[in-house]
Amino acid sequence: MTKEMTESIHTKENLPGKFAPVNGLKVYYELYGAGQPLVMLHGGVGASEMFGANLAAFAANRLVIAVHLQAHGRTADIDRPLSYELMADDISAMLKYLKISQADILGYSLGGGVALQTAIRHPEMVHKLVLISTPARREGWYPEVLAGFDQLGPEAARYMDQSPLYQLYPDVKWAKLFTKIGELQRLDYDWSMEVAAMRMPTLISFADADAIRLQHIMEFFTLLGGGQRDAGLEGSLRPAAQLAILPGVTHYNIALSPNLAGIITPFLRVAYRVLSWNKGIK
Repeated sequence: MTKEMTESIHTKENLPGKFAPVNGLKVYYELYGAGQPLVMLHGGVGASEMFGANLAAFAANRLVIAVHLQAHGRTADIDRPLSYELMADDISAMLKYLKISQADILGYSLGGGVALQTAIRHPEMVHKLVLISTPARREGWYPEVLAGFDQLGPEAARYMDQSPLYQLYPDVKWAKLFTKIGELQRLDYDWSMEVAAMRMPTLISFADADAIRLQHIMEFFTLLGGGQRDAGLEGSLRPAAQLAILPGVTHYNIALSPNLAGIITPFLRVAYRVLSWNKGIK
């Protein structure tokens, strides 16, 4: 874990966030900034610290809602499997609890799968979608990554008590979390048809040394209408979807890249509808 991830350790008595009671969970979320809402969904094992300084960068001009997903961070687990679909329903229910009718959704890795399912299952609630290092189907991962998923289980938690995450989130049941993540990542899925049917503006971004196969990155962009033709001299024929490849990073540190907010912010800024985003926020 990097320095940025550990600088904001909070005690139970001094938590900066709140809890939304939805679907049998108490979903922990933190609010930063003001303006149009951006829900940020972290990757597996960690929580919102995965985004480092990018949280503050996005919050400079927006209302950032940093969510801790089921069994992660400060959101306690319940007796149900980890599921992209169920966690997407949690995000939809949380937005309703906060009286937000529509938001931009950003997800990284595991959180990207949740963000994508939120767009598929609750499209009316997603204004713009940003996916970071997220495949549209399981076979989009490199074979060696899939082999790692096949072996992922409670033994992966053996040394977690030596990790800064152990101090940051002392209530996480690490062996159970790794078991559930392994079970989730061994399930086959292919959301290609649903992706092709999506209509909200979407940006997909990947590392130039990602865990997602390059062929699948282009396949994903094609599903969104990209890579079909020349955009024309004035760019009038460019697709609505956008693709970003961040240089010099990997799947495991892309969310901390200082280039990330600079790439995503212009995409989010364009052509907003005027809505009463923050009315009723708790």
